[in-house]
Amino acid sequence: MKSREIRKQFLDFFNDKGHAIVPSAPMVIKDDPTLMFTNAGMNQFKEFFLGNKTPKNNRVTDTQKCLRVSGKHNDLEEVGKDTYHHTMFEMLGNWSFGDYFKKDAIAWAWELLTKIYKIDKDILYVTVFEGADAEGLPVDQEAYDLWKAIVPEDRIILGNKNDNFWEMGDQGPCGPSSEIHVDIRSEEEKAKTPGKDLVNQDHPQVVEIWNLVFMEFNRKADGSLEKLPAQHVDTGMGFERLCMVLQDKKSNYDTDVFTPLIREIETITNAKYNKEEEINIAIRVIADHVRAVSFAIADGQLPSNTGAGYVIRRILRRAIRYGFTFLNQKEPFIYKLVDTLIKQMHEFFPELKKEKNIIVNVIKEEENSFLRTLAQGLVLLDNIISTNDGKIISGAKAFELYDTYGFPIDLTALILEEKGYGLDEEGFLEELEKQKNRSRAATKVETGDWEVLIDDPIEEFVGYDTLETQVRLTRYRKVASKKEGEMYQLVFNITPFYAEGGGQVGDKGYLESPNGDVVYIIDTKKENNLIIHLSKNLPKNLNDTFKAVVDTKQRNRTAANHTATHLLHQALRSVLGSHVEQKGSMVHSGYLRFDFSHFSKVTAEELTQVEDFVNARIREQLPLQENRATPFQEAVNQGAMALFGEKYGDLVRTVKFGESIELCGGTHVKNTGDIWHFIITGESAVAAGVRRIEAITFDAAKEYFANQTDAYNQVKAVLKSNARDPVNAITALQDENIALKKQVEQLLKDKAKGLKTELKATLEDVNGVKFLATKVALDQGSIKDLAFEMGNEYNNLYLLFASENDGKVMLTCYVSKEMVKEKNLNAGQIVRELGKLIQGGGGGQPFFATAGGRNPEGIPEALKKAKDYIL
Repeated sequence: MKSREIRKQFLDFFNDKGHAIVPSAPMVIKDDPTLMFTNAGMNQFKEFFLGNKTPKNNRVTDTQKCLRVSGKHNDLEEVGKDTYHHTMFEMLGNWSFGDYFKKDAIAWAWELLTKIYKIDKDILYVTVFEGADAEGLPVDQEAYDLWKAIVPEDRIILGNKNDNFWEMGDQGPCGPSSEIHVDIRSEEEKAKTPGKDLVNQDHPQVVEIWNLVFMEFNRKADGSLEKLPAQHVDTGMGFERLCMVLQDKKSNYDTDVFTPLIREIETITNAKYNKEEEINIAIRVIADHVRAVSFAIADGQLPSNTGAGYVIRRILRRAIRYGFTFLNQKEPFIYKLVDTLIKQMHEFFPELKKEKNIIVNVIKEEENSFLRTLAQGLVLLDNIISTNDGKIISGAKAFELYDTYGFPIDLTALILEEKGYGLDEEGFLEELEKQKNRSRAATKVETGDWEVLIDDPIEEFVGYDTLETQVRLTRYRKVASKKEGEMYQLVFNITPFYAEGGGQVGDKGYLESPNGDVVYIIDTKKENNLIIHLSKNLPKNLNDTFKAVVDTKQRNRTAANHTATHLLHQALRSVLGSHVEQKGSMVHSGYLRFDFSHFSKVTAEELTQVEDFVNARIREQLPLQENRATPFQEAVNQGAMALFGEKYGDLVRTVKFGESIELCGGTHVKNTGDIWHFIITGESAVAAGVRRIEAITFDAAKEYFANQTDAYNQVKAVLKSNARDPVNAITALQDENIALKKQVEQLLKDKAKGLKTELKATLEDVNGVKFLATKVALDQGSIKDLAFEMGNEYNNLYLLFASENDGKVMLTCYVSKEMVKEKNLNAGQIVRELGKLIQGGGGGQPFFATAGGRNPEGIPEALKKAKDYIL
């Protein structure tokens, strides 16, 4: 039976029992603080179990995509090493919300397995919760008795809390469970050991396939249990394991769920499955992980350095690492598997096909990025190992790999273990703590106590409507830091100053006392719900009423840039697609920066379209439509974009310009025409799948055009008589420059040829080696060509050339490959040692290597010591 038929039969069976078939929920969870990912089929029904929401149907069935790689349910390190653990897997389930309970759940499970799927009853075992005295929970006698009426009593096993009390996390719905296990071992093995003794013992062929959870409790934050408003049934059957049983296989990976992916991996990598265990593990890891990563990306979670994104990046990098090490894949290849995955699963999971482009591009970009890190790190790690005394690598060296080069510490430990080395983990943690302490010291702020002048804890912000107002100082304190020196934090009863937040910088300005004295506000921040104004000094009379004035020019520039980020967000979604989501922003008075999710470099044509889109909205002179107290859900229903990770209250502020509507607390222009013009000044990658656009507006745009005009006029002045047609004149100069460069290159080649004849005449015979160490006046490319040309004429050559150009010193070493073997000469080791004499270093291959330095005075000594290696 094919996997798609198995899946369909399950859904049809429960549909016939009055269950509505519902689609899988997203694997990535964004509205539940207790979970990153859907780790079980019941996650999307949590509200029903808690009684917070009434379901449309009391009976439902589905196949749910799940991910278990973090927290309590963490199978990642087992994946690939055995044949039945997975990161992403499908969970077939049937659900009762206050309807049927244990009796029907048990009876239908047995009917489906033995009558519909026709699994032999004699290979099935069931478990029942044995109770937990510490929690006051008795044995699940009701389930025991129901099973006793169906199966022989010796096939019922009492299970402890770990195995037979299901919880989705530290908090949430939970209850006793009854598992169904299958024994697919050979008859000979069964005769030796009863299957009952292997249940829940991690045997690869005595495995759980279905878990019937009877939801009765809710686990509270303090760990106590409370009864749910109603009793529910939550079942989960591992689809991949069920396919293994029904297709008469001994491994999940031998079913048609995985074999198409495995065959494609074999084709791409030229590796053969079921030959060597290391290769088998690598192929299983890749086949499993590409599924997890593809589904996560389809659900909107891009790889990143934090949170759920880090989990996805870690899964993908684990697959890349196995391909690199065990399948000899030095180029991206995992992205090529996405087509095969889509062909297999798009019928039940259409999101894969819909999001194909972003899945392929994100995986490919991540592969490229990590392969560069991996290749560089492996070379550095090999150098560390080759120069290490003993079998333990110091934590300091491992930390340098981690901190400077971004090489994962767990990968370092794994590779060292494979090579027979150990890692000083304590030393690594010490270095990590030192780094944290250095960071803390650099940012440490000494804060004095608040001096309270007026007991007025409510500080009103009026900066949306006015840039100056009369204020009273309610409290202040002194702060001191290494970076800023001594400063004062001031709090007023009312303020027009916008505090830094939402990516927008804080306002600057000044306080003016009645006698005309001025105190400058150099920044505004928010702390513990207080708007804090930073100044270098205090007003003379603290009890005065002051005029607080915001720097109008800076505020207007900042407002123009902030409004432009909203229009930019709208433009990017329009030009690039609805997958674009804001990942961060910085709004200064002089420029704006906007980070967003996207899978590839934005092309010049797309950037022009984005620019044109924003400038079209500016020309339309769209007015600001603002609502400062909209219920959150109402704002979202109106289409306002809420940024993932932001905290919003019950009432939110919406900012609307035409079709652009966002939840935002920042300051904005009254009309898009006030932005004047929008210019993109840069586009770059922040991380794989995250791009950054930098842009300017308003006064900065005017200054930009003025500078461009000035530069153009200067170019025309330089061109003089050719100024009427500057483009052709510059092109002619470039062509002339190329021609001159070619002449110089030819002259250098001719010089090298003449020099080669001279140098050959000076070769020394030293212990059977043709040796020469000398300084030459050539560029590095010509030196390399010269060395290899001479090397073609001798099979016992050892050269060391020194050169000096613009204060930079280079040593170039060439050793005939025959001499590498016969004389144990190594060019890389030679330049590393001699490079110290020129205050530098380098390396390379045994037959050719270079070293750079900054001490020309060390050249004579280096040339002299070169001969020591053959004496």
